Amino acid sequence: MNLNVQQLPVSVPTRKKKIDDGSSLEAPKSKRLCTKQSPSPGLAPCLHPVIQAFGSSDAEPHVAIIGQYILLEATEGTQTFRAVHRHTEQEFTCKVFSTKKYHDIISPFVHLPPHPNIAQIEEVILGDQNAYVFFRRSHGDMHSHVRTCKRLQEEEASSLFKQMAEAVSHCHRHGIILRDLKLRKFVFQDKGRTKLMLENLEDSVILKGDNDFLMDKHGCPAYVGPEILNSKTSYSGKAADVWSLGVILYTMLVGRYPFQDTEPTALFSKIRRGIFTIPDALSPRAKCLIRCLLRKNPSERLTASEILLHPWLVNNNTSFINTNAGPADRRTSDQIVPDIEQYEETDYM
Repeated sequence: MNLNVQQLPVSVPTRKKKIDDGSSLEAPKSKRLCTKQSPSPGLAPCLHPVIQAFGSSDAEPHVAIIGQYILLEATEGTQTFRAVHRHTEQEFTCKVFSTKKYHDIISPFVHLPPHPNIAQIEEVILGDQNAYVFFRRSHGDMHSHVRTCKRLQEEEASSLFKQMAEAVSHCHRHGIILRDLKLRKFVFQDKGRTKLMLENLEDSVILKGDNDFLMDKHGCPAYVGPEILNSKTSYSGKAADVWSLGVILYTMLVGRYPFQDTEPTALFSKIRRGIFTIPDALSPRAKCLIRCLLRKNPSERLTASEILLHPWLVNNNTSFINTNAGPADRRTSDQIVPDIEQYEETDYM
């Protein structure tokens, strides 16, 4: 089966060769995509350790062969998979999209100049129905990290948040509004969990000019700004991203969202009022930055580039080393980040 390869910018490598393609990555019922693989002599060096990690010795695992990659178990939901290159044994993350949608998905990555805190697409393989987009392997996300630690010490939070702000600032400078910005979209590049990258640009918008006002209103309820809930007209996309950064920073330092409720209506009411409390244990500079980001009036918030000049980030500009210290001294029963997002993405029109 020949690929229906569409022309892509040269910055995104695309394989132009035959692959076995299908509409899903479920356990194989045909030989089109997922074929039950037995380690052949030629593939034994790279298949053997992968199989031992994925399946037991008495159960033959199902793997999908996509070009030069082996797709293994799903890592998030059903459309993100762990992948291994068949020859180099390097690990990747593979995200699967329909061929009808993948252009919209990868456009922000193509539009942005490279940045150390933003993921880069390594390769795209197109089939008749699916597009397989490969990224370098990550080592966990910030949402899970905050849940594990309960809350972060300021030195660690400053180092990580600065990288987040740099990624958002880079996007804004090049006309990208992220919209659905949250902790889960930032992943670790290293096992030491000191280097972050913004991996997910799937909900972003590419501006056509300097005007950053948007009409569509959707995102994760815990991170949405009050202007999105209050206004029936347009709103500043950049200011909305900054509000989301404020929610992220608060959650990192406090261990819970600034606005929480089990009922969406009550949650949105709290966000509209814009009233929140900051624990006294935080430093004055940390409190100041949180308040500068979570201002109810969008025009009064710092811009993403101004965040990087704030004293809390400038004066804490040291290399943080994660010592993997136990989180027991940071735990409080009433400050918990949910295991999963409480609500699905919502339209607010």
